[in-house]
Amino acid sequence: MIEHKPTGPVDRLAYTLSRAAMWGPAFIVVIIFYEVVMRYIFFQPTLWVNELSLWAGGFIFVTSGLYAMQQRSHIRIFVLYDMAPAWARRLFDILSVLCVAIFAFAVIWGGFGEAAAKFMRWEAFGTAWDPPIPATNKPLVLLTVFVLTLQALSNLIRDWPARAWVRQLFDILAAILVVGLCLWALPVLWPSAESEMAVPTFWRILIALLLLVSIALSVLGIVRDFKVTPAPHIETHDPLEEHDLPDEVLTGRPPPVDVASGRIDDDDEPRQRP
Repeated sequence: MIEHKPTGPVDRLAYTLSRAAMWGPAFIVVIIFYEVVMRYIFFQPTLWVNELSLWAGGFIFVTSGLYAMQQRSHIRIFVLYDMAPAWARRLFDILSVLCVAIFAFAVIWGGFGEAAAKFMRWEAFGTAWDPPIPATNKPLVLLTVFVLTLQALSNLIRDWPARAWVRQLFDILAAILVVGLCLWALPVLWPSAESEMAVPTFWRILIALLLLVSIALSVLGIVRDFKVTPAPHIETHDPLEEHDLPDEVLTGRPPPVDVASGRIDDDDEPRQRP
């Protein structure tokens, strides 16, 4: 698969988060290997490896959808899509993005209160090591769904493609939205009354750095890609276009061959068997 390079603020944000998540499986393998060595060789099992692997696995599972959406590698059903004309494909794509937006709105609307409460009280996992998995992963789900919706809309605008002013307007609005949310969230990390928030100082600093990185990526996407016209990416999945092979070969029904003469019985020029 040819990797789609990021174009625009939403692409760069999703692409960077996905790249960071790609190191997660290697990290999980390393800590599990450490647990196996400590448990079966030194007979000193740890309390934190299992919970940390669950924590990292949840992060990978949630953010991997961003990469799949940015790379257009998510699961799609092409039974009707391939047979439809161009205008119908455009309609299907619009309906697909609309469904994603409705789903995202329902998830964020229904889960915002619970996610905010878990984060504010820094809810832990309730185990011996007691990591704050609910306090971090629940808000992460909502944030990822929000960015996923922006990415789906960005793909729709770029893949057909839309006019340059439409793409540029979307990039500006998306960057303003992301930067505005980050600037709104920064003061929330340090409320006037410390008793209102149980988040440790280390995590406040780390989250603030992540918000600043998101702002920087959004601005970078505007500066570098504002006048860049992305190449259209329309899914056809036509094997004849991809491989340029005859239909008889692709369907497994090659033309009959005269064994005696070694000739192919078709309408084309006869060819001798090599």
